[in-house]
Amino acid sequence: MASSKEYLDFILEQLSDLDDITYKAMMGEYIIYYRGKIVGGIYDDRFLVKPVEAAVSMMPDAESELPYEGAKEMLMVDNVDNRSFLRELFDAMYDELPAPKKRK
Repeated sequence: MASSKEYLDFILEQLSDLDDITYKAMMGEYIIYYRGKIVGGIYDDRFLVKPVEAAVSMMPDAESELPYEGAKEMLMVDNVDNRSFLRELFDAMYDELPAPKKRK
């Protein structure tokens, strides 16, 4: 099942307090970038983020979910209605996220 554009728009609105949020559509799902780094994505209308230490400590009860078959587990963000929480989460995660890979 692909994610809906409406859910993407909702998440982007919730993240609108942050500068430099971008996304890329990929096979019916959406990868979310913060200041050029992949933070997570929207998969089957679920907002999932990479399980870096900051995300785990801010969401200790978050469920680990597979975005798609064969992928690494990610953390499900349940608190998508809280804009200030999302801003704090992304800011806390940023330094732990890997730098973007250089294209050849």
